[in-house]
Amino acid sequence: MPEPVEVGYVSYTLSADYLATIGADFDSEAVDDAILQEVNRLAPYGVTMHRNGKAFADESQAEAARGIDWAEIMKRIDVDQILADHAR
Repeated sequence: MPEPVEVGYVSYTLSADYLATIGADFDSEAVDDAILQEVNRLAPYGVTMHRNGKAFADESQAEAARGIDWAEIMKRIDVDQILADHAR
């Protein structure tokens, strides 16, 4: 089975500054994990983002995957709900 090909990098974690504006305490690691899970759910089949933000695709899909609009995928994630689910 061929190795997946790196096709990009996505900064998916929430910044400490953003979390500070919300004014609540969250399990930031669980929030990051939940966002990553949603990104991978919304990404096209054969494309996976890893915890380090690197996106990989099957070799046959690599060229198309390089054109993914990650910002659009990120906009579709309900970050407020994820934060509510992981409040301390």
